[in-house]
Amino acid sequence: MGSLAYREDLEEENSAFTWEVKANSRAYNNRFKKSFLCWQRQKHKSNVINTAKYNVFSFLPLNLYEQFCRISNLYFLLIIILQGFPEISTLPWFTLFAPLVCLLVIRATRDLVDDIGRHRSDRLINNRPCQILVGKSFLWKKWANLCVGDVVCLHRDNIVPADLLLLASTEPSSLCYVETADIDGETNLKFRQAPLVTHLELTSVRSMASFQGKVVCEEPNSRLHHFVGCLDWNGRKHPLDSGNMLLRGCRVRNTDTCYGMVIYAGFDTKIMKNCGRIHLKRTKIDRLVNRLVVLIFVSLVLVSMALSLGFWFKVREFKARHYYMSSRYLYSAATETFFIFWGFLILLSVMVPMAMFIMVEFIYLGNSMFINWDVEMYYVPQDEPARARSTSLNDQLGQVQYVFSDKTGTLTQNIMTFKKCCIGGVTYGPDEEEDTPHKENPYLWNEFADGKLLYQNAELLCAVRDNEDKTVREFWRLLAICHTVMVQEEDHQLVYQAASPDEEALVTAARNFGYVFVARTQDSITVMELGEKRVYKVLAMMDFNSIRKRMSVLVRSPEGSIYLYTKGADVVIFERLHKRGTKEWATEEALAVGEDAYEEWRQRHQEASVLLQNRAHALHQVYEDMEQGLQLLGATAIEDRLQDGVCDTIKCLTQGNIKVWVLTGDKQETAVNIGFACQLLSESMLILEEKEIVRILEASWETNNNLPLGKGRRKNLFLPRVKVAMVISGELLDQLLLSLRKEPRVLVHNVNEDGDESWQEPDEQREDFLQDRRLSLMWRILGIQLRATVTPQVTGSNTSTSESPEVRREQAFVELASQCQAVICCRVTPKQKALIVALVKKYQRVVTLAIGDGANDINMIKTADIGVGLAGQEGMQAVQNSDYVLAQFCFLKRLLLVHGRWSYMRVCKFLRYFIYKTAASMMVQIWFSFYNGFSAQPLYEGWFLALFNLLYSTLPVLYIGLFEQDVSAERSLELPELYIAGQKDELFNYWVFLQALAHGTVTSLVNFFMTLWVSHDSAGPVSFSDYQSFAVVVAMSGLLSITMEVVLAIRYWTVLSVLAVFLSLFFYVLATLVSQSLWLFQISPKTFPFLYADRYVLSQPSILLVVLLNVSLNTLPTLALHVICQALKKAGPKEGEEVPSEEVVAVEPGPYPQRGSRGRRSSYAFSHREGYADLITQGTSLRKAPALGGDVLGARAAAPEPEPGARESLRSRANTRAPGRRRPPPQDPTSAEDAPSPGAPEDRPSGSRREPPPAGQKDREAPWKAPLESWRSWSSGWRQRLQGPRRRAASLPGRTPAPAAHPPPPGGPRAPAESVPSGKTLSSL
Repeated sequence: MGSLAYREDLEEENSAFTWEVKANSRAYNNRFKKSFLCWQRQKHKSNVINTAKYNVFSFLPLNLYEQFCRISNLYFLLIIILQGFPEISTLPWFTLFAPLVCLLVIRATRDLVDDIGRHRSDRLINNRPCQILVGKSFLWKKWANLCVGDVVCLHRDNIVPADLLLLASTEPSSLCYVETADIDGETNLKFRQAPLVTHLELTSVRSMASFQGKVVCEEPNSRLHHFVGCLDWNGRKHPLDSGNMLLRGCRVRNTDTCYGMVIYAGFDTKIMKNCGRIHLKRTKIDRLVNRLVVLIFVSLVLVSMALSLGFWFKVREFKARHYYMSSRYLYSAATETFFIFWGFLILLSVMVPMAMFIMVEFIYLGNSMFINWDVEMYYVPQDEPARARSTSLNDQLGQVQYVFSDKTGTLTQNIMTFKKCCIGGVTYGPDEEEDTPHKENPYLWNEFADGKLLYQNAELLCAVRDNEDKTVREFWRLLAICHTVMVQEEDHQLVYQAASPDEEALVTAARNFGYVFVARTQDSITVMELGEKRVYKVLAMMDFNSIRKRMSVLVRSPEGSIYLYTKGADVVIFERLHKRGTKEWATEEALAVGEDAYEEWRQRHQEASVLLQNRAHALHQVYEDMEQGLQLLGATAIEDRLQDGVCDTIKCLTQGNIKVWVLTGDKQETAVNIGFACQLLSESMLILEEKEIVRILEASWETNNNLPLGKGRRKNLFLPRVKVAMVISGELLDQLLLSLRKEPRVLVHNVNEDGDESWQEPDEQREDFLQDRRLSLMWRILGIQLRATVTPQVTGSNTSTSESPEVRREQAFVELASQCQAVICCRVTPKQKALIVALVKKYQRVVTLAIGDGANDINMIKTADIGVGLAGQEGMQAVQNSDYVLAQFCFLKRLLLVHGRWSYMRVCKFLRYFIYKTAASMMVQIWFSFYNGFSAQPLYEGWFLALFNLLYSTLPVLYIGLFEQDVSAERSLELPELYIAGQKDELFNYWVFLQALAHGTVTSLVNFFMTLWVSHDSAGPVSFSDYQSFAVVVAMSGLLSITMEVVLAIRYWTVLSVLAVFLSLFFYVLATLVSQSLWLFQISPKTFPFLYADRYVLSQPSILLVVLLNVSLNTLPTLALHVICQALKKAGPKEGEEVPSEEVVAVEPGPYPQRGSRGRRSSYAFSHREGYADLITQGTSLRKAPALGGDVLGARAAAPEPEPGARESLRSRANTRAPGRRRPPPQDPTSAEDAPSPGAPEDRPSGSRREPPPAGQKDREAPWKAPLESWRSWSSGWRQRLQGPRRRAASLPGRTPAPAAHPPPPGGPRAPAESVPSGKTLSSL
């Protein structure tokens, strides 16, 4: 098989620019056709979607095909066909036909109900309203009526119905703000902008109606963040990219009205290209049972052939001895043998009982209902219970080994709150818990307060209102000035729109504390400071990105002084703090920037901004020169709350040997912070960076090219005691898995030469050298050689011919990831999520579970063995495509560890007992064949055979499948280790099957031959050597033996279990009395031949002693085995306590790389791309006076109808940003000791003047340690081993930092993100 990634994306890589769409011209667009043989269809698909499996015409044939993919159904169909021939039939054909039809109807009904839910979801989506340009006006139509080329009008909070080219909007410069949580999981706003030509020309509805532009672009594909095309209009071509596109599933935010042209519709849209197809999901036990049915069928064929061969010898001998009875045999011996073979096959077909498959369906249904009825998984706030939408996967819930989870809305609540802050070394935490209702609102004095701030601190509020502490004043002023938030007034209230929820939370906090951001222009920002209006002139805005991890704004105050305000991640702020000496200055003096220094910097900034080559690098250097010598003001703590119980759930799943992978479209920094917040990552873990991952895979590639194929390849990459985690981006996944025609070394070069890293830092070569040294040392510690040169053991064998390079690369990646305790994949598309799940399933062959709540999780949910949809804030599309529905992530623990484990245990116990009882009761037919001349005569009464699996033994085994419990639910949650049995298939496998078969065979041998031995040569009134009495004794012995076995097997005894056993025996007695009664015998002696047979046997005590003997011989050994096993289990822990475990006495391996300081971890959510700074400084995002036609587009065409299913997006996670000191330069060993504490009253940090460093000292005093290629800082000891002795960061005595409950988060060189950095460590110059 080829590479999954290669097969799925080859078409996308080669997509040609052959997609043509003309605006407002359906006739032109309908000309394009796709042909296959003689059949043609429209090239452009409609906007109708259909995610269901069946329709009216395909349901019956497709469902029957799926049903008969089960080997058991094919087996039963074969037996029914054979029963239709009178020559070989031993039972009427309808005796098996009716149960088979019943089984097919039950399963078809279940599939139909599931598919009806999908049809309803599709109908709801297709019937959503939108405004389509028809003629010269916009009319309300359904989404299903959309076609490519149509012009659509959207309003605030509308969901985009198709992939649109943005033509114009009521925002300045035709900007449009969208939320893409349903696509990539990010809740921060993103902006899209219309092409300049359409922004200027399409200023009214009339101009849009006459718009005839043609778009030529790439064919539909699944790349969410990529689009290339051009607009051909009025003889000129205008370039288009992804920044001009509104994708289906986005939600319009903070934009009154926008207009777009449909480019891709329906299944051609990018989100639908990522959704994937519905797969037929089968459990491991189902597949195993299929294989066992084949095995049993082959065994029955062999046994039937052997018995037929015995018949052939018997019939020849009989004809030779009794020639006078030859007229009884109408056919030859060979023909009779042929018929007898099929007769035996039909007689022994009960070894695969159809009743077992019918009862399994009821067991699945019952366990699904228990999930629905579980009040412990009922979420009161949303009135949402747990729901099992699929009833055939319950047992597989007890075998999950990998959980693939989305982040946004799945682990988090999407709620960002201002938690606490530290100003001048003083920490201001909340006065009381936020959940506790406050007596009164402390912000009523502020007319601009929005009343939404839950944080309250009376001491800080007094300090702000007194306006005496200059550090406090500058802190809040910085929050109100240093940002890219845009503001507008609605209903006399200020409404902020931010690219990041973190940044909005900070500006909102400043607003409630009296420092209100009220307006901005292209070169100014207006702030209301404690009722005083102050206008600051913006001289420069240094935007954030994933490399800088900070943002700065250079402003001129109303008094004429120049100030620099900076906020960013602590790891970059500390390196830029001013070294404090013995002399301190006042805040105002320290913050001021000299006019001469500013003029010099401004000229260099102007020169850098007009460069045609290396502009980004030059601007980076200019920004770096200004952002030095900062004075620390304080820090903020923004909490993004996790859902309740997430940490405990992940901990329990981990203890149950379930690996949790987080797959998110969000940026790397946020994803890793969530990993630490939910304790998926820990300080003790070695977290692999992207370059290290690539080089490990490269070394693995080279090593395995020199090793012969075998099970030991690519194993044991890490020592057992080393905990490893992996954080990888979607971009690197593309390079690892999609660049299949490149050698690994070339792949590494591509990663190293990424465009974002080409200008990361001046000391790039030195950093690369240090990275190489660190990597080499890590490899030596882990016991791996970076360059393995192993001589091939098999001369001339070329292992590359057995596996393709794509498969090897995928396998190496999956095996590396599977050895990690945690894996976080960020910036991944929905298709990449599904690809990761598919790769793990392909190479690890484990049971996977995917859980998510958005449309971007649908493909992953469909691909996994089990899909769980959360009824969260991102719509119900994930729910409609899932197998199980939960309201909270924490309910996953109970779903797997309780219901999943119980279901698996019940089904396994049910199957084992059913196989045992079938073998125990039906194997006697084989032994009886040796004594009836191999004539295929059944031993039992016909009604006993018919009712055995229906009444006599059904209820106890059904009780096991529905109610059996080995431990209680509370105990299951306390001991997650019990879950491992299901992962290892311990309760039902080939060995358990053979054990049950052997146990049943022994029981049948005892029942048959003990009865035969006792009745041998016996005569008289108490004899049971006749056929009917013998059959009754064997049947009664078998029924009582399997009943005693079920009594010993049941561990959870209730009234129902007692009733099940009692009713089974009662039904046997009742049915026997009726079927062996005189009046039925008189009606049909042939149908009811066993007249009073049971009554005769039960009336003879000696015969009852034989039955008791048989039952005792079958039960006592089993009981003794149970007692011995229990004794051994009780003795086990004592032995374990005396002998220390291997883990305790194991020698700890050598030191391995760890994360940096535990005391500080930045949660700076920096952006993947540039923020809004360019839009602000260029004035494109600012509202101006109405221009030509501006009021036309500003007026709404009609009041938008409410979107069905629209919900507010929520998110949560606990995160704190703690202040700290920057590491002093290594050239100054005394700088750390000389630095006074900013927390001391006399040196409270207030401001620090920026002084140009002496010539030649700049590089030495402040060499820019630009963000390292990885977001992880190594421990100081590890850094010393790699780079030599270096000074540690000085501690800050006397200052109380904001608590950092988790280790520092990553911030990688290509940390994928698109949001503005929220308030973190705050510094100012």
